[in-house]
Amino acid sequence: QVQPVESGGGSAQPGGTLRLSCAASKSGYCMAWFRQIPGKAREGVASIDLDDDTQYAESVKGRFTISKDHAKDTLYLLMNNLKPEDTAMYYCAASVTVRFPFSSTAYNYWGQGTQVTVSS
Repeated sequence: QVQPVESGGGSAQPGGTLRLSCAASKSGYCMAWFRQIPGKAREGVASIDLDDDTQYAESVKGRFTISKDHAKDTLYLLMNNLKPEDTAMYYCAASVTVRFPFSSTAYNYWGQGTQVTVSS
């Protein structure tokens, strides 16, 4: 089992930058970032597989970068040019194998979430 723990959320102005971190207790997992606002389904934002191949939601392409530090077993999400619509609770997810990276049901392990708020 792995227990993801997120950190790095907070507030930013539109156009600003935040970096989220997710510490995992083990390596060898496909991982992803999801986000959720109250009353809506959890949305896949970015994923990275065991070969470090990445995928992004259209809404964040060119602005967000997902990466993994293998030595530290830590996942990152660098969020540039933030927009108010990026405001959400962000979750880190992990699973041994994933067929559909942006399906929340594909992941067995979830962090507790970290809030990101973008406003002027």
